[in-house]
Amino acid sequence: MSTILTLMMPLIMGGVGLYALFRRVDVFAALTDGALDGLKTLLRIFPSLLMLLPVISMLRASGLLDALAGLLSPVLDRVGIPAELTPLMLLRPLSGGGALAAATETIRAFGADSLIGRTAAVMIGSTETTFYVIAVYFGAAGIENGKRIIPAALIADLVGFVMAAVTVRWFFS
Repeated sequence: MSTILTLMMPLIMGGVGLYALFRRVDVFAALTDGALDGLKTLLRIFPSLLMLLPVISMLRASGLLDALAGLLSPVLDRVGIPAELTPLMLLRPLSGGGALAAATETIRAFGADSLIGRTAAVMIGSTETTFYVIAVYFGAAGIENGKRIIPAALIADLVGFVMAAVTVRWFFS
């Protein structure tokens, strides 16, 4: 079985090469055209990414994230979401790396098998880096008007956070 898995990629690549040869496709030209298209896409999305990363760093460094966490904690407690997960919930729509760092700190502090640790893990897996995805996909597709998608995506993130907390509490309490 492991031999088949080891040979899978070379077999697929060889099959694609033979198919291209049979169809008389210039593989090198196709690869260079694809690389050029990729660079064009990168140039379209780069400005959005360039602005998003410093904003995330400024939010963390300024203390605004901690202040928002303090304000939202009472509301989240009523919904059943542990207040310790507020930084994760605030960072997740902005940055996968920032959210992963927040989740790692939380899991390290409370333990992987704690209710808070498990909820953090499920939240990371069931939500998306909304603004990053919008910047990348809208930039790649050339879409300039995303007014309606942002509220819908943030509501989906909120539902994901709430359902993560409810599900973990249901399974592990």
